[in-house]
Amino acid sequence: MIAGILPRGVAVVEAYDDSVPAPLFPAEEELVRDAVAKRRSEFSTARRCAREALAALGYPPRPILTGERGAPAWPAGVVGSITHCAGYRTAVVAPAADFRAIGVDAEPNEALPEGVLEAIALPEELDAVAALRAARPGTHWDRLLFCAKEAVYKAWFPLTLRWLGFEEAEVRMDPSRGRFEALLRVGAESGGRPLTGFSGRFVTAGTLMATAIAVPARS
Repeated sequence: MIAGILPRGVAVVEAYDDSVPAPLFPAEEELVRDAVAKRRSEFSTARRCAREALAALGYPPRPILTGERGAPAWPAGVVGSITHCAGYRTAVVAPAADFRAIGVDAEPNEALPEGVLEAIALPEELDAVAALRAARPGTHWDRLLFCAKEAVYKAWFPLTLRWLGFEEAEVRMDPSRGRFEALLRVGAESGGRPLTGFSGRFVTAGTLMATAIAVPARS
């Protein structure tokens, strides 16, 4: 699913259930020692996907631990992102020489719980979601907005090592092209250059939706 909205050079491994055995390294076991069975299964499958994606770049199996704010700690020279939701897990990685950051998120194609949209959306985004609901009712645009903002954060954090609130990025959807733009409302720099926003893509496939941002190294 998500491979179709990521550029060439990004390694993607997906899973739609936890049926393939996914043993963990001891250090990873510690991360989910007290987790419920569902969380442990999702985590294990996502780590298997990550190891297979890294293998596509030539990296041997290794534990994938967590860094600041729970972000995956990739090997030096690698950028990537992991996401999982009901019925889907994926890991994407790429050489840092080609990409500065990658952010992906997947969600069920269903409405957000009551009150969540109002908590995450700017006034302009609320108006846009209402218009999209009326024009294209087959997609839960409130959930897709949330999905895009999650991808934005995952691309933002490795570049800045700073928190980004939902209200600090305005997402504008382009449904005819399956793309979105995220305009940052907070000043930031990355690599000595201003960081003003991100361009991303989205896809819906049956009961699932996904968003992806890949920031080229040259940008």
